This record gives sequence, C-alpha cells and structure tokens, in this order.
Amino acid sequence: GAKGDQGAPCGSEGTAGGSGCAPGNRDRRRGNGLRLAPAQLFLFHPPQQFTLCLLSAVFPWFGLDIGGTLVKLVYFEPKDITAEEEEEEVENLKSIRKYLTSNVAYGSTGIRDVHLELRELTLCGRKGNLHFIRFPTHDMPAFIQMGSEKHFSSLHTTLCATGGGAYKFEQDFRTMGDLELCKLDELDCLVKGVLYIDSVGFNGRSECYYFENPTDAERCQKLPFNLENPYPLLLVNIGSGVSILAVYSKDNYKRVTGTSLGGGTFFGLCCLLTGCSTFEEALEMASHGDSTKVDKLVRDIYGGDYERFGLPGWAVASSFGNMMSKEKRDSVSKEDLARATLITITNNIGSIARMCALNENINRVVFVGNFLRINTISMRLLAYALDYWSKGQLKALFLEHEVKFLFKICLMAKYKS
Repeated sequence: GAKGDQGAPCGSEGTAGGSGCAPGNRDRRRGNGLRLAPAQLFLFHPPQQFTLCLLSAVFPWFGLDIGGTLVKLVYFEPKDITAEEEEEEVENLKSIRKYLTSNVAYGSTGIRDVHLELRELTLCGRKGNLHFIRFPTHDMPAFIQMGSEKHFSSLHTTLCATGGGAYKFEQDFRTMGDLELCKLDELDCLVKGVLYIDSVGFNGRSECYYFENPTDAERCQKLPFNLENPYPLLLVNIGSGVSILAVYSKDNYKRVTGTSLGGGTFFGLCCLLTGCSTFEEALEMASHGDSTKVDKLVRDIYGGDYERFGLPGWAVASSFGNMMSKEKRDSVSKEDLARATLITITNNIGSIARMCALNENINRVVFVGNFLRINTISMRLLAYALDYWSKGQLKALFLEHEVKFLFKICLMAKYKS
C-alpha cells in the first residue's frame, strides 16, 4: 500500500463487493522512504477482471486483515538495505522498523508470532523477512493512534487492508491516522494467499500439512502435503464465523456457504460458561476437559452402537444433551464445558464442510483461519471426522500461516493472476 509518484494503486471503486483503493488525490507523503523501481501489480476485482496498477514501492510494506475478533498484520523487513539507502532513510522509517522487529509484544495485547516468521524471502526484487503480528480488533483505535504518533502518514498515504474492518474503520484511519485504505475483498485475498504461501513454503519446509492417526496420541503425526496441483479444493475459513469456498482454478472460485457458528461463537460461549477472558485461556481449559460429561452420546441412548445406520456409540447424539439433568450439571467442571463447546463448534464446521465437499465433488478440504491457531484439538478432530465419515474419501489439510492478509504483501511480489 505504498504511495509513489503515480498515486495510490487503483482497482474498482471501493465497494463492499470488490476491491478498490481510495483515489490518491492528495500527496501527503512528507518524508523520503526507500524507493524502488515501479512494480506491476494485478488487483483482482469482480467480475473476474484484472486491473494493471503501477506502484512505486516505498517502505515500509504492510498488509492488514481486520477481522471481527482479531487484527492480523504482516510486515516486510528488508535485509538488503545498501549503505546509500540507509544514509537516506528517514528517522520515522528506522523507528518503525526497530519498534516492530525488536519487540515480540506491543502493549498488553499485541503479539508478534516469532515462530511464523518467513526468512530470506524475495519480494519485488528485495530480500527480507516477513513478520506476523496480531492484536484484538477492539484495540484498533489504539493502533491507529500509535500510527499517528509515529507519523506513519509521512511515509505512506495508503495502507492495503482486507476483512470487514477495512470498511468499518476506514473513516477512523482517515480522520485519526491521516491514511487511506486500499481495500481488497477478503475472499479474493484468501484464495490468492493460499496459493502464494504454498508456493514460497515455510523456511524450507512445507506450508501445507495433514495429520496421520489423528486420534492416537502416540502415533499421531503431522506430515507435509504437496499442494503443487491444488485444484479442485474446498477452502474453509474459520474466523469469528465461517466461510466455505469451492476453488476450481486460480480464477474460478465461489462461496458455497458458511455458518455463523465459528471461532467467535466458541470464545463467546466460553466467556459466558467459564468466565475465561482470552481465547488462549479458553483453549487451555478445553484441553483439560471431558466433553462426554456434557454431551449425550449415541451409547447414552442406545446402550451402545446404533448398528443399523452405522452410528458408533461414541458419536455425539446431542451436544450439551446431558445438561438437562441437574445432577449432571452439578458434576461438570468449567474445563468440561469448554471442551464440549469446542467439540460442538468443531463438529458442526466439519459436518458442513463434508456436505459441501460431497456436493461439489471435491476430496481435498483446506482449513484455515485463526480459530485453528494453537488449536490442535480441533485440527485433529476435523482430520479424523472427515476421514471417518467419508470412509477415507476426504482429506483434511491445514496451513501454518493465516493467509488473507499475506496477499497484501504479496502484491508487492508481482503476484500475477
């Protein structure tokens, strides 16, 4: 989202249904960033058209995904700065780079996920590292204020952003931060991001992986999966809610369906049921709970398997069904309630994903989104459930990184559709 002499990159008008950038009618860049040769960028916007944009790429390079629960920020740290560039570099730019790369926490809620850093990546002819930072969406006003205090608008007039918050907070960026947002549709970014991140890999390792023997704690293995020929695939994005896309080629994809029961539901219900205050705390509680004390299973109704229809006794017949009994309500712990909430949400997502895959005749399902961050319980359950209920026809795949906001930075890398 850097602004050079050509103005802000332009797609369609900034409507909710497509990508677009606010007109670059004010040249407000008052400092001198590091300037590169113009890069050719292709911005996707419906109906499956591409607009060629020229951008004089000026550091710093950022991408934002402003979701309903979390804001995800990706920052490219150049590692090949020449002595001449360093001498010309303005203090604001040095200050921002030092602040972002020398800390792993920002205030009380901002976190840089050091383990996700992509090292020695080449973007637009420059070599550097990609850093991944997250913070709660409710702290967005503080983030914008920090950018204002660090005079970010002296380096940029425009930031690339995706997610619903790119629309919700657009006026705040303009009035508080003196910045315009170049908005791209989040589902477009989701698909492009998946394809890009798999192509560059994860520091020599595979970005995509799957679980073998997911229900066996001793034999379970996380194994690499090659997405070199990815089509068709079902893409399940689990954020606050869930969107499911069928991807037939890099240019041909559609949103099949979704559900409002996603990561935000899990966290919200856990806050009500257990009194937890963070997503991490909710997952930690769930890891120590027993959902079978809360859920009514097939065996609780039939005394065993329901053999006629192939339903095993361990299958959940009614989520939270045991909570109709006061005696059982009195015997469950907060950890049990957290575990049951996680299993309920995960089972629902897996069931919908399986039906979509069958309807679209797709056998590979890629699950992404911050609900799965540090959430091994749900990933292993999804892996097992898709394999079991499809009799081995469906494979659940996962990615190491959140991908939507990564595509913002990938524009700098001449990612061509």
